[in-house]
This record gives sequence, structure tokens and C-alpha cells, in this order.
Amino acid sequence: MFLGLGIPELVIILVVVLIIFGPKNLPKLGKSLGKTVKSVREGIYEGEAEAKPDTADKAEEAAEAAPAQAIPAEVEVVEDAEPVVAAPAVAAEPVAAAEPVAAAASAEVVYCTKCGGENEASAAFCKHCGNKLN
Repeated sequence: MFLGLGIPELVIILVVVLIIFGPKNLPKLGKSLGKTVKSVREGIYEGEAEAKPDTADKAEEAAEAAPAQAIPAEVEVVEDAEPVVAAPAVAAEPVAAAEPVAAAASAEVVYCTKCGGENEASAAFCKHCGNKLN
């Protein structure tokens, strides 16, 4: 791992670094070294991701291409066929009874102006983004 460096060599290197940078600058040096290593790792990961596209990306591209192929270029119209008549809908409850419930539900809901999230009317802040509601 350390390319053949033993404990005495590592101690000598640490002493030289301590003498050069001083004890006050060692935490800053460690922090900057950590950030550098992190950015290098992220760069390597991004390079690998660009070289090999995800299977999710391939599936997404296939899904976008499939509907375009499934739509027929021409639709044949048959004039001699009998028209299809829909059966009359039978409502279990009157329509008038459903409207007040919808009105009451919409009065209890407030939408966030920032994210458009649905919140309770009594809420002071959006539960999705934390924006203050009016």
C-alpha cells in the first residue's frame, strides 16, 4: 500500500511535513488534501459513467423510441361498420351530493407558491420545501 515504506520512513516524512508547514497549518493541509482526493474520485466516477451509459438510460431511450414506432402511419376508416353505442351510465349517488364534498376538500388544501405542494390549510410552512405559506 505504501510502496515499500516502513514505519521509520513514514515517521520521517511526517516530521518533515510538520517542520515545513507547522502545527497550526496541518489541519488546513489535511482538509485540502481530503477535498482534492474527493474531487479526483468524483472525476473518475463521472468518467466511468460517461464511458458506460446506465441501463436505466438505455431503457428510457427505448421507451421513448417505442411509442413512435407503435403509431401507425395511416388509419383505415371502415364506413360500413355499425356504430358502437355506449350504455347509459348509472350513478350510485346523485352528482349534487359529490360537489359539496369536493368544495370542502379544496377549502382545506393550500398550495405552496414555491414548489406547488399540497398542504393543509392550517399549516404555516410547506411540508415539501419548508417555504412559508400565506
